[in-house]
Amino acid sequence: MFDFQDLFQWDRFITPTIIKTFYWLVIGLIVLFGLSGIFSALGTMAISPFGGFIMLLSSIAGVIVGVVFSRIAAEFILIVFRINEHLGAIRDQGGMR
Repeated sequence: MFDFQDLFQWDRFITPTIIKTFYWLVIGLIVLFGLSGIFSALGTMAISPFGGFIMLLSSIAGVIVGVVFSRIAAEFILIVFRINEHLGAIRDQGGMR
């Protein structure tokens, strides 16, 4: 994790350590919105069975797509920071020669 002192140092980034927390928060929100959509779809089925069924399928698909895209976004952020770390290591190796 990170310490309070890390907030005042610029040679170490804190984003890679907290991105996992934000990822799980986003997953929780996606699941909550998905459950809300599913319950709304079940309520809509009483009025219009076909419309409710389409709404149910779209809610489930939305949860799946949301989870996949949130994982892709989190990995992209981590990759950017990892590229930065590797470039710093390459720079340090070049300076030692």
